[in-house]
Parts: sequence; C-alpha cells; structure tokens
Amino acid sequence: MARVAPRGERLALCLAVPGRVGALVEEAGLRFAVVDFGGVRRRVCIETLPDVAPGSWVLVHAGIALQELDAAAAADALRLLADAAKADA
Repeated sequence: MARVAPRGERLALCLAVPGRVGALVEEAGLRFAVVDFGGVRRRVCIETLPDVAPGSWVLVHAGIALQELDAAAAADALRLLADAAKADA
C-alpha cells in the first residue's frame, strides 16, 4: 500500500534496477553473476534465480537479483528510470 507524504515530509523509497547478466561465478557455495548496469559492472547474488544465464536481464536490489526480466520489460524499466532522472534534474 502506498502512503502519501504530508507536505514537507519525504518518503523513503527502495529501488530495483535492471541489469544484464555477464559471467557466472561461484563463491563460498553461492552463485553470483557479474551484472552490467549501463557500463557499470557489479557482482550480484543470483541464488534466488537458479535458471539465470549470461545475457539474461535481471532486476536487482541491494546486490540481490529479485526477478528475471525479458528484454522488453528491461527496456521499459530503463526508460522509466531515465525519464525520472530527467524530471529530477
């Protein structure tokens, strides 16, 4: 359920960002992927998504892949993020 902030109050917001899976690696018995976020690469835990493969798109929050996306959904999410950044500038 969404909550509208009273005037002057700010709401906290959690954001998940789409990224493209590159190399898969295993560390300490856990599966990770190197995920590309528009040229920035980060290591992301993919334990929650056992079928993820290189080239897949994933939605990431706090270093954990939450959901696999198709290319169209990833493009839509990236477009929304770009629009939000423009509106905030």
